[in-house]
Amino acid sequence: MNALLLDTETTGTDAPELVQAAWLVVDIAGEIAGGGEVSYWRPSKPITLGALATHHIMDEDLANFPPSSEFRLPGGVEHLIGYNIDFDWRVVGEPPLKRIDLCAMCRALWPEADSHSQSAMLYLLERSTARERLRRSHDAGVDVVNCRAILQHVLRKAGPFASFDDLWLASERMRVPTLMPFGKHKGAPISAVPPDYKRWLLGQPDVDPYLRKALAG
Repeated sequence: MNALLLDTETTGTDAPELVQAAWLVVDIAGEIAGGGEVSYWRPSKPITLGALATHHIMDEDLANFPPSSEFRLPGGVEHLIGYNIDFDWRVVGEPPLKRIDLCAMCRALWPEADSHSQSAMLYLLERSTARERLRRSHDAGVDVVNCRAILQHVLRKAGPFASFDDLWLASERMRVPTLMPFGKHKGAPISAVPPDYKRWLLGQPDVDPYLRKALAG
């Protein structure tokens, strides 16, 4: 069974709507195993200035494209792979697929890196080609190819994996943080966070489920 690598560009960070999507079908070795696609979509609201400054896709460019509400992923896969994949997953309607987050895996596999953004990881892992690769970053078609390069490094360092279910389980383990990501205990091992602070945080709404798991464990 193959998996789908996905990247999106959107109207912004507040209730984002799709403006561009790109996907590639890959096998468990990270090789391209089928067709890919780059497509544009017309949102129901204006693109924010912050998003325009990032991806340079303008509202008027999208006037003749289908509405973003009509976007559907291709069938026949059970796993969705991406960098901070939860964001893209929500943008495309939260399809019932298992999500493999390369950002979480990079944080776990290369903890010495001072940044784990997709661009930073390309400079760490693909230094000789990173600058050229990133000249057109924040184009979904470019970013999904760059994401595949990072996937191959993850597979080499953490694998081999017999299946995407095995890779997904590894991603799920690596998504559980070991250090506090924010607040007055930011950077501290979660095991060293005071119990009263853990109890308080667990009582707050909208705590990330993986952080919740780490705090409860």
